[in-house]
Amino acid sequence: MISKNTDLGLLLLRISTGGLMLFHGVSKVIHGVSFLVENLGAFGYAVYIGEVLAPIAILLGFRTRIAAVLLAITCVVAVATMHSQEIFSISEHGGYALELLMLYFLGALALFFTGAGKFAVSKNNQWD
Repeated sequence: MISKNTDLGLLLLRISTGGLMLFHGVSKVIHGVSFLVENLGAFGYAVYIGEVLAPIAILLGFRTRIAAVLLAITCVVAVATMHSQEIFSISEHGGYALELLMLYFLGALALFFTGAGKFAVSKNNQWD
């Protein structure tokens, strides 16, 4: 019988959710966010919190629940401001047009409800 290892599963969820979202943030660090600032004003700079700082915290397991909420909010804002026309769309490959954003959003929600697990920088804390 295979034993359950929830903490390893949470680590993999943190790596996939935080690690993959971090690529989006690094791209914005390198190329800038002028396209967001044009649409959202100074609020566009908040993307650095949701796509750089929050994913790093998630990867490290530092205040994971807070970071997960920030990432989830970032996903909701991205859908509302930049992808609202795709909410009820199917991609050209037959999948949901916003499936990537939904995976990040749902991964962040899962981490909010579960916490980081034992392979984390901050442990045994309500905000892990």
